[in-house]
Amino acid sequence: MPVYNPPLRDMQFVMHEVLHVTDEFKSMPQHADTDVDTINAVLEEAGKFASQVIFPINISGDTEGCKLNRDTHEVTTPTGFKEAYKTYVDGGWAALSCDPEYGGQGLPLVVNQCLYEMMNSANQAWTMYPGLTHGAYASLHTHGTPEQKATYLHKMTSGEWTGTMCLTEPHCGTDLGLMRTKAEPQADGTYKITGNKIFISAGEHDMADNIIHLVLARLPDAPPGIKGVSLFVVPKFNVNADGTMGSRNGIYCGGLEHKMGIHGNATAQIVLDGAVGTMVGQPNKGMQGMFVMMNAARLGVGNQSLGLTEVAYQNALAYAKDRIQMRSLTGPKAKDKPADPIIVHPDVRRMLLTAKAYAEGGRALAIYGSVLLEKSHNHPDAKVRKDSDEMLSLLTPIVKAFLTDNGYQAATMCQQVFGGHGYIKEWGMEQHVRDARINMIYEGTNTIQSLDLLGRKVLGDNGVALKKFGKLVGALVQEEGVNEKMAEFINPIAVLGEQITKFTMELGFKGMQNADEVGAAAVDYLRVAGHLVFGYFWARMAQVALREIAAGNTDPFYVAKLQTARFYFAKLFPETATLMRTARAGSKVLMDTDAALA
Repeated sequence: MPVYNPPLRDMQFVMHEVLHVTDEFKSMPQHADTDVDTINAVLEEAGKFASQVIFPINISGDTEGCKLNRDTHEVTTPTGFKEAYKTYVDGGWAALSCDPEYGGQGLPLVVNQCLYEMMNSANQAWTMYPGLTHGAYASLHTHGTPEQKATYLHKMTSGEWTGTMCLTEPHCGTDLGLMRTKAEPQADGTYKITGNKIFISAGEHDMADNIIHLVLARLPDAPPGIKGVSLFVVPKFNVNADGTMGSRNGIYCGGLEHKMGIHGNATAQIVLDGAVGTMVGQPNKGMQGMFVMMNAARLGVGNQSLGLTEVAYQNALAYAKDRIQMRSLTGPKAKDKPADPIIVHPDVRRMLLTAKAYAEGGRALAIYGSVLLEKSHNHPDAKVRKDSDEMLSLLTPIVKAFLTDNGYQAATMCQQVFGGHGYIKEWGMEQHVRDARINMIYEGTNTIQSLDLLGRKVLGDNGVALKKFGKLVGALVQEEGVNEKMAEFINPIAVLGEQITKFTMELGFKGMQNADEVGAAAVDYLRVAGHLVFGYFWARMAQVALREIAAGNTDPFYVAKLQTARFYFAKLFPETATLMRTARAGSKVLMDTDAALA
């Protein structure tokens, strides 16, 4: 049977020993009193919820899936999902990091980040229902009118109502400027919205009383393209002036997508037939409000793959220790058994260590990103807020694309550890592979994220944000450059830090001559940048481990951390050399191929 043990020790290591998050919080009045014990206690209970409540219904939810009643347009979620959601709401988990003004508990975002990692490990499909709500909440909290906030945020904070983002239409995906959904102004200040949306995660379900949809649509006089898109809040049930639910709105589920994975989440085709909505933000500037939700979703999707990487690794490790097959190449290791456990074989260890390195590196980046997000919103110093926002903007496409690419690779490797049993449903591994695959596609495909990183975040600001991250690398190199014990971790990032500057300038120059050069290099470039970021965090984690060992700490955790860091730098980090070479191959071998693709 599959297992999941919340990685609390590693979370605590990153938060308290590497990043010292509570020291960061001391400069923010609302979190100044948040201490280590509080964070640890909350996450211990969060781990119990993830492992004991939603993990047991993961495989069954995948098997059962969601069911649509075409007469009523209502969707029934898998057995146990609704009851688990009630436990989630009753436990106050929905309100964990939300604004106390709307009933939230006001805990730092890093606590919510760790909660969601554990829930994604336990049951990604279930976690998407409350996860989408957080994004809708953030968008309304930032751009909603006082009336919209009063109407929706209390119920979304408590989890009594959930939220969605309605962007994609049948004829257009990422290119939102092509959308056709119309919003007609009404005399009372509302709008009647008509159109069709597809691929709407958690778009209809039976887990909450109301669903608050954030919908992109066009006004009658809207200019063409993305500059003519407005954002509207459209509830499933209209809300009366006293806050009670009113009549059924003209928005309903016309069908459910038949998908490769995340079967327990209702991916809905949404029909808007004169649905009543109110505008969020300014006319024709809907992307400002939607980008709040989209960026939150991109960070969230990276977190989904982080969760899957961790749970896939845990199960593959347990299997490798138990499954006996052949003898070690260097002689029998389990002499009391007819064969050795497969963990003795070098390539099995390679696959396991790849997943472990990607999980632990991804965790460090995700937690660091949540601290940046907190500082960008709540730090009293305007410069710190600006710097944090710029750094997070640079890292967001890396979180989304690098973690999801790595997550799919890790899930596939962990499935491979199981051999033929990895292909069988009862072990749970094939579900992790299927679930991980969507994370590379939605919320902007990973190619889109790569174009965003290289074209907009790096070349678009002349490398300003990249240089800020480079300063972090440089400071660590300067601090540890003469420490021989750190050389195997410091030297690779020092070299890559210098190489990436030249690499970026070269691509920028080529891109000015031919924009296809940026498109041809972007995916490779993101992975190079991803390894620079991971390398920095792995070096910092190795630094802490070495200091603890030198101080006499005999906890094997630190030895394990060093061994994983050595594997990462020896076996995974060198991918950057190949990536820079393939990126430099240019666009001609891709674009001058009409005969090949005829």
